[in-house]
Amino acid sequence: MPNTNGPLVVALLYDGLCTFEFGIVAEIFGLSRPELGPGWYRFASAAIEPGPLRAHGGFMILPDGGPELIDEADLIVVPGWKGIDAAVPDDLLVRLRRAHTRGARLASICSGAFVLAATGLLDHGKATTHWRYAAALQARFPRIEVDDKALYRAHDRIYTSAGSAAGIDLMIELVRRDFGSETANSVARRLVMPAHRSGGQAQFVERAVPLRPDSSVAPVMERVRQDLRRPWTTDAMARACGMSRRTFERRFREATGTGPGEWLIAARVEAAKDILSRSGNAVDDVADAVGFGTAHTLRHHFRRIVTQTPSQFRRAFAKRTTWEAGEAGDGRPHRTGTQSPDLV
Repeated sequence: MPNTNGPLVVALLYDGLCTFEFGIVAEIFGLSRPELGPGWYRFASAAIEPGPLRAHGGFMILPDGGPELIDEADLIVVPGWKGIDAAVPDDLLVRLRRAHTRGARLASICSGAFVLAATGLLDHGKATTHWRYAAALQARFPRIEVDDKALYRAHDRIYTSAGSAAGIDLMIELVRRDFGSETANSVARRLVMPAHRSGGQAQFVERAVPLRPDSSVAPVMERVRQDLRRPWTTDAMARACGMSRRTFERRFREATGTGPGEWLIAARVEAAKDILSRSGNAVDDVADAVGFGTAHTLRHHFRRIVTQTPSQFRRAFAKRTTWEAGEAGDGRPHRTGTQSPDLV
């Protein structure tokens, strides 16, 4: 495990492991990130069955431990599953239920949702999985409301994500909840991907970093993020890059997939989300801080992008999981606070 004292993330290993899905979890939670301090995640892999275990691609797996690691974990991730018709071991179901009861979070990527659904803990809640498996998940677990359009869903500290790459979105969202937007963006930049993806999904949030990073526009994007209150215009951003407006707009769109004006609005909405989730500031003050000027303007763009009002978002996300230094019997930090309701 990394030399940190933060939350323990345990990824489950099984014969026939989905390599890419496991790689997502290991990349985000398992890499050493000394710049983020000693409170960063600890990471371990847990074999849920006797070996030898083989992953997709033909290589053998050497786990950090066995299923007993589940009993210590703060976050347990199921990185895909053997198949949507594959049985889930009773011992694993018992351990997952027990972990949830003591306050641990459970998460899945793609077909891993079938494992979490089998625990019964998702009953009467919302979940998602790869669109190819959504109908099967719904038919097998009719007490769950399956959303085949969302990138990820949450219900009572249980998180499910769609097709494989959506697992990146969910894992970064969990980082954001634990450590804030700045840290989540930092992790996303190292992955060279957006901290959140926009599009026809439930999250509807901004692209925090370029899809195809372009060194000529990246500096001004960072400058804008650091000074959102300034009355930025496309012309002002173009001047900051030393380009004509036409050239700047073309390169910006090539780098981000959107125009500078729409990106600026999304960046301001993302900043407003961060303030709303961690403070009780009045909406007027939030609007001024992020450069919208008036609460009316903030509400207009917030509803369009997030599909919620700022007040609704605050109620849903203000109570986030936080990690504070404190004694948990062994000198390690312990988790305080409550988890936010379903993502919408």
